[in-house]
Amino acid sequence: ALAPHRGWVFPRLDQCLAAAPTVVSTAPSARPYAAAAKTSKKGSQKTKQEETKKKQGTRRWPLMSKPVDDVYLTWYYERPSYDVGEAVGMLKKFQELDFTYPKQYVYINVFLDMALQKKKKVDPFASNVLLPYRFTDEMNKVLVFTENEQEAEIARENGAAVVGGVELIKWILEDEIQVDFYVAVPAIMPKLIPLRNKLRRKYPSTKRNSLGHDIPKMLQLFREGLEYMVQDECVIKTRIARV
Repeated sequence: ALAPHRGWVFPRLDQCLAAAPTVVSTAPSARPYAAAAKTSKKGSQKTKQEETKKKQGTRRWPLMSKPVDDVYLTWYYERPSYDVGEAVGMLKKFQELDFTYPKQYVYINVFLDMALQKKKKVDPFASNVLLPYRFTDEMNKVLVFTENEQEAEIARENGAAVVGGVELIKWILEDEIQVDFYVAVPAIMPKLIPLRNKLRRKYPSTKRNSLGHDIPKMLQLFREGLEYMVQDECVIKTRIARV
């Protein structure tokens, strides 16, 4: 440490260092982080398992018995279910207690089993239905496609908003005519092909009962009927009555 030059302490050290060849290692370097990465992976798996156990541990199983009081912890009991008559009676009773609007709508959620044997699921669809008791005075506007004068007169007598033939195509494409539904007779369908992309699901078809010869029946269905649609792949949410 006190020598001014390293050669004084270790003779010929400079010569040995100068003569020593320079070696460059071409071997692949070791993986110093492989074990650490593996350990972290195990740690993450353990963390996930612990979180799963915690969730399973905090799960509350409902009791089989029914609550004996009006105030209770809902997660300790199964959710009650009622038949239609009892449920409607409860809605009427609640309306009297909280003084809500007596003519408010009653909504229903229908959960469908959309699975099939050959296909994975049924495609979402929309349709119309005539309810046994109408709960609104609103009438839908329906357009009837026909070139027969007698059929056109029948359509007007049964409440059609617009009646006509191919002359209506241009006005519909330009949004000059806007109605809620479109029905047609089979004879005019080959001439309505330009409206297929414009009308889409409202394009007259036998599947939706908007194509046929019985004009009064079609007009009643689409003027007075309730349109429903499948949402979220399997749920129908619609109103069905008033309280």
